Amino acid sequence: MKRYQEKLRKGMGVLLGPGIFASAVLFLFFAGHRMEETAVQEQEELLRRAVNQAVVSCYAVEGRYPESLEYLEENYGIRVDREEYLVLYEVFADNVKPRFRVRRIGE
Repeated sequence: MKRYQEKLRKGMGVLLGPGIFASAVLFLFFAGHRMEETAVQEQEELLRRAVNQAVVSCYAVEGRYPESLEYLEENYGIRVDREEYLVLYEVFADNVKPRFRVRRIGE
């Protein structure tokens, strides 16, 4: 009986070490993936806020809303990484705030 218990403990030790290692690797993988997702969401939100601020600034300075995203890029310093993000910019009239949406390409 004692021999059986000793063998069982040794067997558990042999299995427990790799199991803990595999669990740690999986945890680090999923934690890293989650951090990357959070960073992407924050970048998207920063771009959304920058465009909104530029739209409002344009209206305050010029008395009209910008006619295009390109106008904001040329005159208000907005930079859009067009390989990563798509900005849908809809204008109704120069005295009505444009609607825009920021989307990450590939989502």
